[in-house]
Order: sequence, then structure tokens, then C-alpha cells
Amino acid sequence: MSPDRDAILKALEQVIDPELKRPVTDLDMVRDVVVDGGHVAVTIALTVAGCPLRSSFQDQVDRFVGAVPGVESVSLAFDVMSPDEKAALATRLRGGRPEKTISLDATVRVVAIASGKGGVGKSTLTANLAASLAARGERVGVLDADIYGHSIPHMLGVQQRPIVVDKMIIPPVRGDLKLMSIGFFLDDNSPVMWRGPMLHRALEQFLSDVHWGEIDTLLVDMPPGTGDVAISLGQLLPRAEVIVVTTPQSAAQQVAVRAAQMAEKVGMRISGVVENMSYLVGTGQEIFGSGGGLRLAEEVGAPLLGSIPLDPVLREAADAGTLVREVAPESEAAVAIDALAARVQSARAGQIRKALTVLS
Repeated sequence: MSPDRDAILKALEQVIDPELKRPVTDLDMVRDVVVDGGHVAVTIALTVAGCPLRSSFQDQVDRFVGAVPGVESVSLAFDVMSPDEKAALATRLRGGRPEKTISLDATVRVVAIASGKGGVGKSTLTANLAASLAARGERVGVLDADIYGHSIPHMLGVQQRPIVVDKMIIPPVRGDLKLMSIGFFLDDNSPVMWRGPMLHRALEQFLSDVHWGEIDTLLVDMPPGTGDVAISLGQLLPRAEVIVVTTPQSAAQQVAVRAAQMAEKVGMRISGVVENMSYLVGTGQEIFGSGGGLRLAEEVGAPLLGSIPLDPVLREAADAGTLVREVAPESEAAVAIDALAARVQSARAGQIRKALTVLS
């Protein structure tokens, strides 16, 4: 008995584009289905010929179509979308929203991870916090807004360039995380030498031209200090909230106060403070002193959300392009970051209430 064509099409509804996170049937990517006895040949139209995630499509088609009664074998071929098809796809993904509009849904929570100075572990914390939130069921995007000191691609081990569909940028993915960084567009470790207006335009594009899709939370890894990017983010997303990262050291805490004050001046809400490198695991030694996180929290009137220990495994994981919860889930750092994620998730607030238009 030959397999039922409708049953095959129903099975293809379970095949999810790994980057767009939507069924290929919803995206009109199924070009052809040919049933020849017990053999089924499927053709899927990709946005670009060299899609780096082809194997995901192959695995899913084999699994779901192969499970249809009567199917004995499955083959998958690829085609490439025409310019008109790409334009139609971009319009569908935009959901009727006009261009030059913030591409985030009104319910997305935007959390900027900020610090007063560099070297406090802000980017490492952002990457691992994102993974912990995803493990708790959140759909998470990570925006690396540290244009000069971008490090998210390296820390998460992702080097592929984003795909562009009719001027819409599809962010690379790592598991359930959607990622965007200027580092994805650069060759090797090239420096970025831009002035303020170009920084603003880059951040503007990351919020309006990137298809973030259905996410619950967007974590923004901010550059340290109170410069152009912080001002631009406040202008583009005035209802975003901020988590300020500091170390226990008194000098770091005093500098972090400026970042908190800056956020408040541009309309963002301080939702909490994280003290990083609180103590050295194994010894409990307070290498950078003590109390800086609590003093900062008291000064800015926000809760101390967590204290993360100085754990070598956290540094080693970041250098290897992986996550501490993947290589050492029972480590003190992993446990502390998971606890931080629970507190962050339980305090959902500061959401965007309406779609915001980017002014040219």
C-alpha cells in the first residue's frame, strides 16, 4: 500500500527550520513531494544554497516522514528560493510589521546586562545566564551589543555568518538560543573602528533588521561604561531593564553605580545586581574583597540577584566555546547561575508594551 500523500504533508508540519524555528510547511519551503510506491522524495527550498544546517532537515524528514505508514524509504533534495520567494518569506516573517520597526514582539522582555568597567565577567555571565533561562523553558535571544569587545560568538562556539533573506537577517542559533553579534560579520579577529553614529546604526539594525521571531527574553550584552551604545539602547528600547554586574571590590562597585545611573537617566529600570567572582571555589577566599554587590544593590535601590563564585571551570568553558552547565552542571558556578536564572525568570517586568518604530 502506497503511503497517503496527505499524511506525508502532515508529517512535514513537524519539520522545523532550525534557524527560523517554524515548520517548513508554514514557510512554504516544501517545493515538491513525490510518492513512488513505498519511496517518498521530498524537495525543500532553502533560503541560501550553502545552508550550514542541512543535516537537521535531513534528520527531521527521515524521522517524521519515515514514520508515516507505508513509507519504506525517504530521500531529500534541496533547492534555493527565488528572489520573489525570499521577499514573500521576509514579509511573512515580519508578520505585517513595516520595515524599520523594532522586530521584537510587544511581550518580549529585554534585559541589558551592564557593568561600569570591563573585566567583571559580564559576557561570560550573559552567555551562561541565557542557557540557564533556556533550560527553564524560556525562548531566549542574545544580542552582543559590545561592538568593540564582542565575545559572544567565541564563548558560545558559533562562527557561522547570518543568512540574509531580502534584507532581513536570520540570526545564527546554538541549540535553542538565537544569537546576533558584529563578530559574525567580521573576518578573523578584525577590529571595529567606528564612531558613535555607526554604533547607533548597528544597534538599530540588530533590533529592526534581525528576525528574532518568537522569543520570550532578549539578553543584551552591553559594553562596559556609559558610552554611545548605552544611550542608543535607551533611545531604542526605553522600557528595557538592566542587571548590573560588579565584583566585590569597592572600586568596581563605585564605577558600577555610574552604569546604573546612566540606565535610569535614559528610562531603563534597574531590576537587580549580580556580584561576580565573589569567592574562589574550593577555598572560599575572597580575592576581590567582599560586600561590593550588596553595597551597589543598596545604593541603586535594587535587589542583589545572585553571587557567582570565581570558578576556573567557568573560564575554561568560555575559552572552549561551551557552557558551564554542559561541562560541569554540578559545579558551584553552574548551580549559582541556575539560581540566578530562577530569580530573573520570577521577576518578569519592564516589558515592551508596543512595537517601536526606528526613526531614520
